[in-house]
Amino acid sequence: MLRTHTCGELRTEHIGQEVTLCGWVDSNRDHGRGLFIDLRDRYGITQVMVAPAAGDEQLDLARRLRSEDVVKVTGHVAARPEGTANPKLATGAIELRCTQLQLLNRSKTPPFTPGQQDLPAEDLRLKHRYLDLRREPMQRTLVLRSRIIKAMRDYFEEHNFIDVETPILGRSTPEGARDYLVPSRVHRGSFYALPQSPQLYKQIMMVAGYDRYVQVARCFRDEDLRADRQPEFTQLDLEMSFIDADDIMGMIDGLMARLAKQFLDIELKLPLPRISYDEAMTRFGHDAPDLRFGMEIVDCSDLATQCDFRAFRESVEAGGKLRGINAKGAADKYSRRVIDELTEYVKHDFGAKGLAWFRVEADGKLWSPIAKNFSESWLETLGRRMSAEPGDLMLFVSDRWEITCKSLHGLRKRLGAELRLYDPKQMHFSWVVEFPMFEFDQEENRWNAMHHPFTSPRDADFPKLETEPGSCRAKAYDLVINGYEAGGGTIRIHDSVNQQRVFNLLGIDEVQAKERFGFLLDALQYGAPPHGGIALGIDRVVMLFGGLDNIRDCIAFPKTQKAADMMTEAPGPVDAKQLRELSLRISQ
Repeated sequence: MLRTHTCGELRTEHIGQEVTLCGWVDSNRDHGRGLFIDLRDRYGITQVMVAPAAGDEQLDLARRLRSEDVVKVTGHVAARPEGTANPKLATGAIELRCTQLQLLNRSKTPPFTPGQQDLPAEDLRLKHRYLDLRREPMQRTLVLRSRIIKAMRDYFEEHNFIDVETPILGRSTPEGARDYLVPSRVHRGSFYALPQSPQLYKQIMMVAGYDRYVQVARCFRDEDLRADRQPEFTQLDLEMSFIDADDIMGMIDGLMARLAKQFLDIELKLPLPRISYDEAMTRFGHDAPDLRFGMEIVDCSDLATQCDFRAFRESVEAGGKLRGINAKGAADKYSRRVIDELTEYVKHDFGAKGLAWFRVEADGKLWSPIAKNFSESWLETLGRRMSAEPGDLMLFVSDRWEITCKSLHGLRKRLGAELRLYDPKQMHFSWVVEFPMFEFDQEENRWNAMHHPFTSPRDADFPKLETEPGSCRAKAYDLVINGYEAGGGTIRIHDSVNQQRVFNLLGIDEVQAKERFGFLLDALQYGAPPHGGIALGIDRVVMLFGGLDNIRDCIAFPKTQKAADMMTEAPGPVDAKQLRELSLRISQ
């Protein structure tokens, strides 16, 4: 080893010892009586003093050091002079008195330094990710990620799970998002697909008798990206046999309780609360609601038919809804200009026709530019329905059910943050259950699986698969943390007959099913046990436990929102020879 200690390791008990440190120059300062270097590695910072006694050659070298130069320093640990200790550093009581300084590698002038206070633009950080990863917040997050994954592995090992790796090169299957395809050189004209999840493989593991499987799995989806999505991501994937949904959720409850205690010092009360999908959509407008605060959606559709305001009445008569939220005490916090911005927000982002609003005056009466369209008794009824109090601001959307859900969820999330209705460090864990089995695609005029085509409906809903698919509920469950879907899973169909019934409903006939999933259907005929599982998004869990709002800050080498790696400039072109070997041609 070139070094005897790290830059975060030395304490007063090391005083008098000769040690060697290696690291990066964080800063250097010439005080006349000596030159001081802050030497940094991922463990911390140690102050190095190069005194005149070290010799002119060493002093000259020290003066020529620049930020991010890599050096090796040997010297004796000494107490800092009285009054110069730095309580902000773990090593702040000591310094290293240099006897030998060696330059290991010179750095160019960096476009930004890891210790600078103002964070550079994300594009610049991603372009020079090797510099960005030297920043203490990034190092702290990646250490947290490593520790969380280890804690997950330890937990499942204690519960008798075995870790099994599944293939990266597999077969393209219709599971929702687009696949990333890999052309085969040997099998000309054929393609592998990178896995969107190990779904089929882990089901095969259950058929093979491995009743408790777990894996930290790399997954790939060619989909539109957001701050909390990546084209390649990591999930904690598990599957169990001879269980029901309560068993899976109970297993994850225990995991969350352990992680919350170990990393956040929070005692979770188990079992974690559960709400149904219908309740989540009705009360919060979203299937992953943030339950750290209230501001629930209130349905006022029946009142819309009792007024003469056409925008409300005609929307509801056409099958829509009038729904609203009450931002308690927010009337004086949102000016007319800001409310106009909220109106544009719901129109632009969620397709709403508009946003109606009422301010509750000191006398309890409702005021709005549209208040003249309503009778006083109607406004009083509306106020009671919304639990209105002086100073409240009520916001309404009258539109199709889906539009009211999206718009009011977006408003609720935005206002919750702007009004500081919760502590950002607060954590709330819950389950959303009883999802619809299918959703109807109006453009394609067909049913799609809400989760995936291997999900089992509730036992009572099997008879309704062919006759009332829209009323079927799935044995599905999503883990929600602070308004983010942190994981999702289902109980699977474990017999080939019922699996084909679901395929038929999704427009996958027996010939197509055999071609795409023949190995699974065959396996289900050889003694497949009842089974189910779940996948947790490790990137998202780390983001939430780390108190971050961008999933890219939880990944060592992430992609941009355009699925590009700015450091390596991937994806990039390949030469003609490679294309010919793969029997590919670029179409202009």
